[in-house]
Amino acid sequence: MNGGLTGLERHEVDPPANIEITDPGFLGYLSIHWTLPTSLQNLTGCTVRYQLRYYDTYEERWRSVRTVKLTYAAQFDPEKPIKVRILTVLKCACTNGTEVQGEEKEWVYTPEPTGVAESRIRDFHCVYYGKEYMECTWESGPGQPPDSQHYLYYWHREMDETKECPEYIIFSEGRRGCRFPRESLLEFSKFNLCVNGSSPAGSLKMAYFSIEVQNYVKPTVVSSVHVSEIDGELKLDWSPPSGQVPEHCLEYEVESSTTMENGKQKQENMVLQNLEDTSYSVPREVESQKTCFRIRSKVNMYCADGGFWSDWSQTKCTENKETQCIPKLTYLGLVGLVVIGIAGVIILCLSLWILKKISIKKINKKDALYTLYKEKVNETMPTILSPIFK
Repeated sequence: MNGGLTGLERHEVDPPANIEITDPGFLGYLSIHWTLPTSLQNLTGCTVRYQLRYYDTYEERWRSVRTVKLTYAAQFDPEKPIKVRILTVLKCACTNGTEVQGEEKEWVYTPEPTGVAESRIRDFHCVYYGKEYMECTWESGPGQPPDSQHYLYYWHREMDETKECPEYIIFSEGRRGCRFPRESLLEFSKFNLCVNGSSPAGSLKMAYFSIEVQNYVKPTVVSSVHVSEIDGELKLDWSPPSGQVPEHCLEYEVESSTTMENGKQKQENMVLQNLEDTSYSVPREVESQKTCFRIRSKVNMYCADGGFWSDWSQTKCTENKETQCIPKLTYLGLVGLVVIGIAGVIILCLSLWILKKISIKKINKKDALYTLYKEKVNETMPTILSPIFK
């Protein structure tokens, strides 16, 4: 014990021993292990902690953590050097209740390059469409041999082991990819991916990626856009995009393009954040002829650290001032045509009724004359026939 105290008085605390990094096969999610320094194994009544720093090659910065455990897991890029720095922090009665930090020890591992030269894929890109499915696509490396095959594997912390791409997709011009259903994804956690391959010339170079899928969302197109004018204001209304993105997670960008009376164009863009309802109003320009709007959406900063704008909605425009009276004139014209049509029908019906009455009178008159004629004939016939039969 006294020997330990002598060392502590000199503020010399040994670093952890037996530092080791193991790969459990989770595509860059590595485990760091160490043991208690031999010089501190017999100390009692002391608190021993470890300050670990490791270099995050994805974000290009050092990350730091303090722990009392003898192990820690962190995300690394297996294609780049793995750098770890660790020291011991001691606090006990012999340090007067203050923390004493020991010497920092660095451990560096540089992976050896493998695979066919220039066969590593390029232009790797992921998009989480409407939070319904995600597609990750890539292009072949410039030195990829003919008849090569690509394979994609993925892993996140709720998986016991890595899995292969659930659905491969092939695009034109050699671009390939993988489609992930929503059920295979995990948000707000590292989602690790690896693309490797084989060829007649040998294995292709591996490519590793680590993303958080909620930062790659692209909402669907905003639908049901309507423009109206009320009391000199232009009001734009729309419906939220379909899909699984919550409405409170969306922000919108409205683009307006106004044609002035002198023929010039005036364009404005407005980003609307924390929008509780899906509407937007602006005063109508006094000298404007027509104003057109279109809108798109994106996941806001309260629900993700990044994302993609959706495609623009269909463009909706107001009417020209010269043509605003056309609907009224058209309406009046239609009303006039209807009135004229009804009047024509009435006149036609009256004309037919009068003609019918006249025809009936003529027929009745002819019937009366014919009856009178028959009566006359019947009266004269006996007078004519009597001398003949005498």
